[in-house]
Amino acid sequence: MILIIAGTHRPGSNTQKVAGTIHRHYLAAGQDAEIYSLAEMPADIFSPAAYATKPQAWLAVQQRVLDARGLHVVTPEYNGSFPGVLKHFIDMLKFPESFEKKPVAFVGNSAGVWGGLRAVEQLQMIFGYRNAYAFPERVFIPAVHTKLDDAGRLTDADLDARLSKQVVGFDAFISAVGGR
Repeated sequence: MILIIAGTHRPGSNTQKVAGTIHRHYLAAGQDAEIYSLAEMPADIFSPAAYATKPQAWLAVQQRVLDARGLHVVTPEYNGSFPGVLKHFIDMLKFPESFEKKPVAFVGNSAGVWGGLRAVEQLQMIFGYRNAYAFPERVFIPAVHTKLDDAGRLTDADLDARLSKQVVGFDAFISAVGGR
């Protein structure tokens, strides 16, 4: 299973909508994939005590990450970086095994013209530090709010095709690097 991480907990986020598009591409390609939205993070993971003892509700989230063949991270760009809640998500996962030799693909989105480029580049450094295998074919979605219809589907055919190509390529990449 490929775990698509919607990297914000903002209600009704464009990131969640883009994650839904990616999920549909995995299903169309016959691949097993699930979305995990950071809005689902259990509230007790934000307690300072969670650094020492992970809450019971977090253990299932941790296991989904460990069991995933690969991670497909979708991140918005907030203030020139990725959301703090995404960093907290990463920090709460087991070290080093959560990302060690784990294939990871990245999609950035933003209201601005760079499409989340800075957020993705910063995440790549973190995942590189954690010894993940970064899929080099990234997708950036600038002015994301202008590229989604009322149902949250991408209206830009070229971007949609790039996401589809990324999904197919990422699955091949996972096989090539020996992902589970």
